[in-house]
Amino acid sequence: MVFKKVTLIGTSTESFDDAADAAIERAQNTLENVYWAEVENFGVELKDVDQPEYQATLEVAFEVEE
Repeated sequence: MVFKKVTLIGTSTESFDDAADAAIERAQNTLENVYWAEVENFGVELKDVDQPEYQATLEVAFEVEE
């Protein structure tokens, strides 16, 4: 098996969990053979937004087809 990793940043106005879930959901809807995701870091955008925007940076791995 061969895997490829991509970096995704999920966002949410509710929580870090929701931000990570958003990134995972998008990966599963747009990539095939998603095997795992690793949360790399969290951040919050505060400036120039009406409410804080929670961000979760993930590395998502999927199997590369032959």
